[in-house]
Amino acid sequence: MTWLALRDHSDSRLSLHGLDHETRSAPVIADVPGQVLTRGSIVVEARANDDGMARLLFGLTSAGSPSRTLMFEALPGGGMAIVHTQGDRTAHAAIAHKGTSDDEFLRLTYAWDTKYNWARLTLEQVGEVGATSVAVENPLPLTLENLRDLMLGRGRHVFASEVVFAALSDQIEPIGAGPTLSPDTPVATPWGYRNVGTLKRGDTVCTAGGDVVPVLHVVSRSVPARGSFAPIRLRAPHFGLHQDIIVAADQHVVIEGPEVEYLFDCKHVLMLARHLINGAAARAEAGGDLVRYCQLILPDHDTILAGGAPVQSMYIGRIRRDTHQLASSVMFGVDRNDLPEHEAPVLKVLKSLEALHLARRRAA
Repeated sequence: MTWLALRDHSDSRLSLHGLDHETRSAPVIADVPGQVLTRGSIVVEARANDDGMARLLFGLTSAGSPSRTLMFEALPGGGMAIVHTQGDRTAHAAIAHKGTSDDEFLRLTYAWDTKYNWARLTLEQVGEVGATSVAVENPLPLTLENLRDLMLGRGRHVFASEVVFAALSDQIEPIGAGPTLSPDTPVATPWGYRNVGTLKRGDTVCTAGGDVVPVLHVVSRSVPARGSFAPIRLRAPHFGLHQDIIVAADQHVVIEGPEVEYLFDCKHVLMLARHLINGAAARAEAGGDLVRYCQLILPDHDTILAGGAPVQSMYIGRIRRDTHQLASSVMFGVDRNDLPEHEAPVLKVLKSLEALHLARRRAA
């Protein structure tokens, strides 16, 4: 998979060699007039803002002949939509979504393959399990010229304040749960700590509860280093760490202590790594455009020790029962018979306001 462009509120970049262009001597697509990207994905992350009004989030309008518009929109009630026009031709799709608050983030992925007259719009709530997808009928071709203008903010474009980032790939990007640990994260095994990126199917790891369990699969993926994918440094000796580790912003970390019991009437809760940022125990990690993560699929959705800190392994629910969802995920190509079924998570996942309240209580 090759990420070609990345845009946020501070910068925009596009490279036909790929954003990791140091590994490629030739462009992945020819830069010639009229060139069409026949297959690819646009990923947009935005803060939820259901004020009951429709809003343009990200897109481009071209006044050429024929006129062209590609626009991602937020709908009243929390849904999202895409509208793509070329002259008198239109392709569009919408997804209804409710229950978000202003401290939550949504990820919208538009993927297409015009060779097969196929396109899909997917909406995910960051940090939650599951995704909702709808087909986009009769998708229109996307030219390299229009995509360059879209991603670099040229011409009549929209990039709303609630948008965190937008990225362009020349592949059909997976949707749903993904990896969240840096490949060099040391994970506890019966023979000591090993980097998660070196583990493979059949190896064993130690859970926080003291059990030894087999690794069923190790998944990995390169993603834009922004939004829910942004790298976070968890710093030793906080969280039981014996060394710093790098995790994705939406990695769940297990938190315990008297403040947890007092506030939430339970011994353990889960916090997203992005909610732990305070400049001391956790901080945003400076990096490049892309970051690579790994994660473990275990027989049960379990807590492993990463550098000494209790963090959650990858949760896949009952995805093995849904052939389409499995084929669209980062586990594409894995035999469904080799996958487990995970029970629903039992630990409470703190929202941002709850996490802030806990942080203040612990600092008091």
